[in-house]
Formats: sequence, C-alpha cells, structure tokens
Amino acid sequence: MHVMVTKPVVKTLAEHTALASAASAADRLCCVEVHKRLDPFYADARDRVRSSLGNFQYIYAYMSQPKHQLETFGAWAGKSSDISYYLNSHHVDLTEWTLHGRARPERVTATASTGVASSKGIETEDSITLTVQWKNVPDGTMGCAVYTSSWVAPRSDVHSQQRFFYMGSKGEINVDQAHRGCTLAQDGQPFLSVNPLFMKYTPTAGKFAGQGGYGVKSFEVFVDACIGCNAGTQKPGDYDDGSLATIHTTYQGSAILEAGRRSLDADGQPMDIVYDGVEGLVPTGINPHEF
Repeated sequence: MHVMVTKPVVKTLAEHTALASAASAADRLCCVEVHKRLDPFYADARDRVRSSLGNFQYIYAYMSQPKHQLETFGAWAGKSSDISYYLNSHHVDLTEWTLHGRARPERVTATASTGVASSKGIETEDSITLTVQWKNVPDGTMGCAVYTSSWVAPRSDVHSQQRFFYMGSKGEINVDQAHRGCTLAQDGQPFLSVNPLFMKYTPTAGKFAGQGGYGVKSFEVFVDACIGCNAGTQKPGDYDDGSLATIHTTYQGSAILEAGRRSLDADGQPMDIVYDGVEGLVPTGINPHEF
C-alpha cells in the first residue's frame, strides 16, 4: 500500500530513516502531506528563488493559530507533540524543498515562550522559535533561517497567520499567505480575510466546489502518483525529483524539528546536524554542539 502521512511525518531522524528504509524495501510510495507546496504563491516563490535569487542568505517565517486551539489539541499538546512540530514544519519543509540539492541545515538552536498554555493546565510552550544555520553546499557560504510558530494568538481576521520573508544574494521576496486581497464583512459575523485558493468553502449551485484548492490538490496529486505506480508507468523513485514530498527527500525537515526539540529540552543548547562528507545532503545524526 502506498502511504501519505500528515506533517510532520515523524518526530525523529531515526524514525524517518526507518520509514524510508521500509518504503524502499516494499517498493512503495511514501509521502508527506505538506499542502503549502501546492499553494501557487509559495510555489512561485520557490521557483523564483531557485531561478534568479542566488545563494540563500536569510529567511524569516511565522505561523500562528488562536489560543482556543490549545483546548482543541489538549489531548496531545505538550505530550506527543508541540507547536513547532505542528506549525514550524510547514516553513521548514518550504525551505528544504526550495533549497533541495543546494543547501543543508547544519545547526539548530531553539527558544520558547511560556505562560498562556500552562495557565490552562497544558504544560507546553506557547511559541517556539528555531534558528537554523544553513550551508550553501557549492561554496560553503552560510545562511540563517528563523522559524516561529505560536498557538496563543488572539482571534483575528484569519484562523492562521502565515508569512515569510526570503533574502538571497541576488534578491528577496516577501509572501503574506494569510491575506490574498479578499476580505469579507457580514452582519453578525466577524471581519474576515478569506483564502479560497486553499479551500472554496462556499458551494456552487448547491454543490461542493473546493476541489480546485491546494488543500485538496495535495491529495489529488498523491492519488495520481499512486495510480501511475500501480499501472507500472511510474516508479516511486520517480517522485524524488521534488514533484512530491517523498520520505526520501524530507530527511532535513525531520532533523531540524528533532534538533529543535532537543535544543529546547537542553535549555537552548545548539544541536549540530551530522552528514556523511562535506557535500552530503542526507542527515545521519544529531549531536549537541560543543563550544
């Protein structure tokens, strides 16, 4: 059976390696559901970065959800996962996908804020920031990424604030995913900024019409790939070219998220991501940084 798992696919690099090995042994397609790759704004930004913005220099990414989500996720928040695994995983994946074959994460340092969740009896961080040093593999120059996620935001015009700023050696790009230029004001309802590109919730002629949104397309492209593999016209390895978020091309994201969790648990100690060789792109381990 071919498999697609919601992000994050696992919580540790060791688990990721085991899952990738199992997928290879079974000759099955194993993918991560990261629908931001299908967002036309993000996909266009990725192509612009790779085609004309030069070496990676800096990215700042932010994603949040309102604090009432803590009650929704109370069964697992701070127990089996945290806000970084839940939301930072989106922009971590965007960076890995964008810089695929060109850069690798080398060191992760995490910090957090607390107080809101604990006041509700949920022992977990309110916000988590990962600072990640990336190395541009061709020339060894360095770049810096800052990923912040929070689930203690106030109610606002959107359910989730989502944005990033990217700077390369030859240009920069700024994307505000939460505000697409469409706002809605309605009697008895809060003011909203809506995003029908993700999902068109309003029916057309009384019927569901959201199948064109990238929230659904993420599943569609996976099913199409499964059909190709089952028909013998494609092989699982054909999708390791970046067209899908396969288990074999998402090691770095798992390493970053685990290193962030370990850094937090070690009071902010940086964690080094280990590779085979100076140009290796697949992480093989995570070690506490020695000063």
